[in-house]
Amino acid sequence: MSDPLRGNVVPMLARLSGLDVRRTLMVTGDAQATAKHIAALAGMPEVLAGCRPEQKVTVVRSLEPRPVMMVGDGINDAPVLAVADVGVAMGARGSAAASESADVVIMVDDLSKVADAVRIGRDTVRIAVQSIWIGIGLSLVLMVLAAVGQVPAVVGALSRESVDRATSPNALRALTFNERAIGGQPAAPRAATALNMPESS
Repeated sequence: MSDPLRGNVVPMLARLSGLDVRRTLMVTGDAQATAKHIAALAGMPEVLAGCRPEQKVTVVRSLEPRPVMMVGDGINDAPVLAVADVGVAMGARGSAAASESADVVIMVDDLSKVADAVRIGRDTVRIAVQSIWIGIGLSLVLMVLAAVGQVPAVVGALSRESVDRATSPNALRALTFNERAIGGQPAAPRAATALNMPESS
């Protein structure tokens, strides 16, 4: 008898590497032999086995580079999901405590969605920043025009609504994230650390 490796773990780790996740390691309460077996199948060089919940918290707090993402599903993972920079709970088969402590809950039993979540999160931040700067730029142009008398003050104030309408279509691009996360090109490289748990954790 042995613990099997989920079929989508290796492709998921490869996708995370393509998203510039620089370091992956397994932190688990399982026995050393079980953890090493799963890690070897997944191609994860770093394994910390036999960890109690408080030890997992200590490990995550000490990891570099930041930010750190923790993926877990058990009730013992709830504390470490709460202290990670980004806690991801596998909610389909995981505990309610883990889901309540996490920042992201994946509602299907599919680890490949972890890579999708990373991509979607990065796209969301990138588009939000773009929308902010578009709004600031248009507002500055309107203020300059109003200051030199090219635009009446009342018209300038009312045109603030047009600035909001101009930035909204850009922000609505977030609705197509699922397609881009699965079939698009990787986002700009960033430092990140991901932790993965064996299926039996």
